[in-house]
Amino acid sequence: MSTAFVEVDRVDLAYDEDSGNAIEDISLSMSEHEFIAIVGPSGCGKSTFMKLCSGLRPPTKGSVVVDSREVAGPLKIVGMAFQNATLLPWRTALDNVLLPLEIVEPYRSTFRTKKEHYAQKAIALLHSVSLQGYEHRFPWELSGGMQQRVSICRALVHEPKLLLLDEPFAALDAFTREELWCILRDLWQQNHFTVVLVTHDLREATFLADTVYVMSKRPGRLLTRRVIDLPRPRELEITYSDHFAEIVRELREHIGRIRST
Repeated sequence: MSTAFVEVDRVDLAYDEDSGNAIEDISLSMSEHEFIAIVGPSGCGKSTFMKLCSGLRPPTKGSVVVDSREVAGPLKIVGMAFQNATLLPWRTALDNVLLPLEIVEPYRSTFRTKKEHYAQKAIALLHSVSLQGYEHRFPWELSGGMQQRVSICRALVHEPKLLLLDEPFAALDAFTREELWCILRDLWQQNHFTVVLVTHDLREATFLADTVYVMSKRPGRLLTRRVIDLPRPRELEITYSDHFAEIVRELREHIGRIRST
């Protein structure tokens, strides 16, 4: 059997001694290039789990291994995008995408000499998400959906092996959200990175993920693992199928039981 790309083993995490564990006894294995989604009630520790995988928070107990190395600090092989695009307002779309290359090694040390090369790479990413012609626009000149596309490009420009997405489409309207599902699906299929998606949207989780995990109330535990047995590549039409609806209903029943206890 191949070694797991992400291995979380019996992990607890407490932010301080008084508040108790935010997550508890979490064990999970992810294969390289796998796409997982984590769903659960608000405050259950979904975002905390992402901090563990990125190295932004060490576990109180247990271990986290990513790409065969135990996580001991922030990882360079990780890209992150959040619910709010958090673009720098004084930088254009292109300059916002280039930001990680100015900060993360080995790109940082060669950024000045290779800036034109890196800019072409960033422009190609922007074009891949249908933002050609918007490279030199500022965030305030872009719609919310456009800003989120820029944010995703920024997370991917340094070619991370692991992409962490924390409710990236939650603030968008339904039509824009579905459009970005398809953009993310295509980027993942083309570039073969590993993805952890945190979301409250069960349709989103079912459409995008290979595997969906359901977390309990705080302290968050993994209660259910659901393999999404829908064929790939997936088109939006599959979201209207009976089997898709059955999976969403099953996940919703798990969430309902959690909320009722």
